[in-house]
Amino acid sequence: MDALRLALPTQATEAAYWDFIEEWQQQGERIVPFAVSPRGYGYAQWLAHQRAARSADTCAAGWVPSHLYLLLRGDTIVGAIDIRHYLNDHLLMSGGHIGYGVRPTARRRGYATAMLALALPLARALSIDRALITCDDTNVGSARTIEKNGGVLENKIEDEGKLIRRYWITLV
Repeated sequence: MDALRLALPTQATEAAYWDFIEEWQQQGERIVPFAVSPRGYGYAQWLAHQRAARSADTCAAGWVPSHLYLLLRGDTIVGAIDIRHYLNDHLLMSGGHIGYGVRPTARRRGYATAMLALALPLARALSIDRALITCDDTNVGSARTIEKNGGVLENKIEDEGKLIRRYWITLV
């Protein structure tokens, strides 16, 4: 997993971003984490939205501040991870502090595990002492990723007809 790094999106990552998004769309999958989705924005507008999301003063109404990082291998985005600064009621139940996704063609190669390991010190730097991370009960790969990074299963809950696993990782 050498040459992997987390980086905030910049103007320089635009071409890699659209390549990343196109792959998800070609696969017909919902893009995760949601924060990386273009949501109809052009890149400049999406980038401005990402910058605004980092502060409680400028993030969208009803959202919590967060930092979205891209997992880069060279110039290719292989994944994305969103670190939410704190939890609201919804995130406490099923969203958690951290959401992540790996592009479809890069799965099952250890990228999610490496990406989460790289993100945990960044979460700690945001004063998160314990990080809640959730996944669908059927997503065995994500459950293993969380467990490999120290996640301890607290419980399983039902949310919108799906069973969700809720894990905590102590960061102090």
